[in-house]
Amino acid sequence: MINAKVISQELIAQQIYRLCVSSPELVSKMHTPGQFVNIRIGKGNEFVLRRPISICQIEPEKDQFVMIYRAQGAGTKALAQLGAGDELDILGPLGQGYDLDTLAPGQTALLVGGGIGVPPLYELARRFQAKGVKTIHVLGFNQAQDVFYAQEFEALGTTIVCTADGSYGFKGFVTQAIAQLELDYDAYYACGPTPMLKALSQELNKPGYVSLEERMACGVGACYACVCQDKQGEVKRICFDGPVFKAKDITFA
Repeated sequence: MINAKVISQELIAQQIYRLCVSSPELVSKMHTPGQFVNIRIGKGNEFVLRRPISICQIEPEKDQFVMIYRAQGAGTKALAQLGAGDELDILGPLGQGYDLDTLAPGQTALLVGGGIGVPPLYELARRFQAKGVKTIHVLGFNQAQDVFYAQEFEALGTTIVCTADGSYGFKGFVTQAIAQLELDYDAYYACGPTPMLKALSQELNKPGYVSLEERMACGVGACYACVCQDKQGEVKRICFDGPVFKAKDITFA
């Protein structure tokens, strides 16, 4: 557990907060996009379990990193009340992230995010761009009020924003946008709701890597509260063996 200091926090979409914190010790260990941290909420026992939040952006030159999360439950709503100068008890970085060596310079990565699954793809896009891998981004949300980081992704490459109700960008789901726009890419990297990941694995015939969303208790693989099964029937701990897996290896519920 490491103490980190809040640098800034702001509301960037409906119930969506951008939290920037400083911690030289944590940042020095952050090498792989797609990992997450586990945050203790409050000082007492009102919230027993830590909250897992994905890492959106790593800024080693500032000893800072950024998280984007949805303030939906009591714990994350309490987290949203923190401001500059407040301290956080953070465990991390945790989990297995995306492997940047799956593509070579000159190739193209398709990054597909759904809702609060969008944030970890931003650091992935930045790292791929630095390596010389082109990125295309397809981001899915329910409605215009939910959209965030569209401009940030657009600065890195072609970005298609989809909303289920058509109030912003492409009307429909990410899978529909990918099919209709006939996007050309070498592999896809996705994070979002399980139904979206399942649909991508069924409809896309390119190599795919998916980050699974699940409720986590310990965050280190000890409690087996967040599990999935691979195609051989073996139990995998999402927080420890993942959250990123090869799409072809996982059995989706």
